[in-house]
Amino acid sequence: MSEAPKVTAVVFDVGRVLIQWDLRTLFGKLISDPEELEWFVTHVVSEQWHHQHDEGRPLADMVPERIAEFPDYADHIRAYATRFNETVPGPVVGTHDIVRRLHAAGVPIFGLTNFGHEFWGMFRPTEPIFDLFTDIVVSGTEKVAKPDPEIYAIAEKRFGIPPERLIFIDDKAENIAAATVRGWQGHVFTSAEILEADLIAHGFLV
Repeated sequence: MSEAPKVTAVVFDVGRVLIQWDLRTLFGKLISDPEELEWFVTHVVSEQWHHQHDEGRPLADMVPERIAEFPDYADHIRAYATRFNETVPGPVVGTHDIVRRLHAAGVPIFGLTNFGHEFWGMFRPTEPIFDLFTDIVVSGTEKVAKPDPEIYAIAEKRFGIPPERLIFIDDKAENIAAATVRGWQGHVFTSAEILEADLIAHGFLV
């Protein structure tokens, strides 16, 4: 029985793998009442609504439409568009160190992220860790988001590495499942410690 092909490159998701992300980090500065804050991030600027930008919908369409629906929160909705970087509290503990160790070991590092095109343009310059990546596929730029198979096909073509030689790290099981269907190996991210152990088992780290 032949052995499985050796995994040779690592693909990282960004949000909640490399960076923390929480809409409350921004809107907690603008809404002091905890119940109102939870209502706002559930019904007005919610992760579900935000996902439209991940899928490629421009802010110029999304923001006026939402303001028309919730006019009392017009300033808050505008703040979503202009102050996105404030929704990022900081890095996920431990994962940036793993990226640096992989890079030092000569391992090719890639990114595959659901991230709005405009927000990526605002956020990317603030994080030098991405300078260590060979390439990053951004859903908002491609106008297709995980777990749609098309974005994995785009990544395979861009990365130029056979799927079976890629290991993908993402915090959402459905995104890993979509990758493994295509032959990628996958790791559902829960902590840097568990990820480190898996990468050691694959021979990437010692």
